[in-house]
Amino acid sequence: MKTHVLKGSKQEIAEGLVQIDGDVREAIVFVEEPAGAAPMALPDNGEDMFAEMGPLMVDVPEVDDSREAIYSRMESE
Repeated sequence: MKTHVLKGSKQEIAEGLVQIDGDVREAIVFVEEPAGAAPMALPDNGEDMFAEMGPLMVDVPEVDDSREAIYSRMESE
């Protein structure tokens, strides 16, 4: 699977998307809110807003991904 990052206006992104060979199965779209708009409220119903990304995530229980572990040097470094 190849990844592509398309930037620009809606039109430019759409034109770039059409130029990609093969099947496009998923897209992640970032939409900027207009200046002065109220921030979008997060769901308060206990719903996991990242649940749909579950199949694409890696869950390895023996990995220490705490901030301290990430920024600490290992013995071999």
